[in-house]
Amino acid sequence: MYLPEAAVAVIKIFALGATSFIVAFLMTPFLTKVMYKYKLWRKEVRTKAIDGKELTYFQKFHSEGEIKVPRFGGVLIWLTPLIVLSFFYLLSGIDIWWLQKLNFLSRSQTWLPIFALLTASLVGLADDFLQIMGKGKYIAGGLTLKQRLVLMGLIGLVGAWWFFAKLGWSSLHVPGIGDFEIGIWYIPLFITVMMATYSGGVIDGLDGLAGGAFAAIFGAFAGIALFLGQVDLAAFSAVILGALLAFLWFNIPPARFYMGESGIMGLTATLTVVAFLTNSVLVLPIIGILLVMESGSVIIQLLSKKFRGKKVLLASPIHHHFEAKGWPPHKVTMRFWIIGVAAAIFGLGIRLLG
Repeated sequence: MYLPEAAVAVIKIFALGATSFIVAFLMTPFLTKVMYKYKLWRKEVRTKAIDGKELTYFQKFHSEGEIKVPRFGGVLIWLTPLIVLSFFYLLSGIDIWWLQKLNFLSRSQTWLPIFALLTASLVGLADDFLQIMGKGKYIAGGLTLKQRLVLMGLIGLVGAWWFFAKLGWSSLHVPGIGDFEIGIWYIPLFITVMMATYSGGVIDGLDGLAGGAFAAIFGAFAGIALFLGQVDLAAFSAVILGALLAFLWFNIPPARFYMGESGIMGLTATLTVVAFLTNSVLVLPIIGILLVMESGSVIIQLLSKKFRGKKVLLASPIHHHFEAKGWPPHKVTMRFWIIGVAAAIFGLGIRLLG
């Protein structure tokens, strides 16, 4: 039976995304058992904010949730794609055409995002371990914010150098207009986007919020990659989406585990690489509007307290502000999901203009 190449591509993306969901879903009971057996959660409740001030509203709503809930849920998100990737790569050696088609390991499309996912996730994993052990100089253990940003910057530097020196990328695409040559400025732009995207990781503060936000984002980039003919990259994004949906199944209130830095660092680093590979950097703030809102609210709050001596929001990031105003956590989460999905669709449409 003959299938058009476009149909094969769509089947590949959906099949791999579904496989990823099933693998992650089946892995979760084992992972959960290990996390609870070894008590992989914070032993100390956070009481201080980044600026050293008391977390008044956070302690009111989240003091109990900071302990006795494991922080290693992110392992599910980055380990699943590696398992699915390895499985279908090995099967591609069999002389069956459709098994070969399901392999999505591609030097031009997926090597870089896989590198970003693995390296950043391992850094985050180390930070999660430090937090549960109560070691480190941060508020309740772990790497300091400066240390995390430096490490993300280094990962960004490697990625930027590879794009610029090895792949020869040096232009910025403006949807509907065209490409603009920026030369060596491509490198600092890449690093800045990497660190800015990571700053949006503060969204991981309510059960299900981060999982739903990143699911919408990676779904949009899977669509962009498909329309650009980057089928392997689209499949990779769909595999991450599948893992996120399985994570979300167990992370809706009450969460069985938290994403932690292992998930946040891996996802944000990978998202940056995917955005550059699809030449979609300028629509990333639209598709990832929730990340922009979250990091922006923290920056505005800190600057206001420093220069005005008072807060703009009752609490930051912004999802805590709405909690402080009396919104139930599930209402905040679901309304943010709606905003995230709408923004992802809007950003996808803008990118497809050109």
